[in-house]
Amino acid sequence: MELRGSTYFTRPPWNVDLVSYYTTVWQSRAEYYFTISLDPEAGASLGGLTIQQTRGVDTRFQFFVERTSAFLGRPRRQGARVPVEASFESDARRFTLRFPEPISPGQTVTVVLKPWNNPASSDTYMFQVTAFPAGPNPSPAPVGFGTLRIYDPDWP
Repeated sequence: MELRGSTYFTRPPWNVDLVSYYTTVWQSRAEYYFTISLDPEAGASLGGLTIQQTRGVDTRFQFFVERTSAFLGRPRRQGARVPVEASFESDARRFTLRFPEPISPGQTVTVVLKPWNNPASSDTYMFQVTAFPAGPNPSPAPVGFGTLRIYDPDWP
């Protein structure tokens, strides 16, 4: 919905699911799946997201930014791939994602972030997600926090 030159969601997304199937320290091949569903009455398509690490001991683990991807649907039930442009500000621990082909209301989208490897320290890592509607001067809508628990392996 456009109002006074800005774009807003009338029913913004309000929940994010974060899943990873690799959850031990230093583990390679990890992928972090952030899933967001848009209400059919959202009032605007999803134009972009920010994902920012707000908690977790390791604030230096790196990502393969160029391998960021997105698809319609959920992990292990993925649909069509969706074009996504990604940048990462290491100091702020923040991804900025843009969908050149915005995600329509009523759809579910999953963004996949790929770290070089999991963090070096076990902890509960939290990522704040903010959604931006497609259109001029988008008004950000806080979606929530994704929680990722990273464990030390059990050694006898």
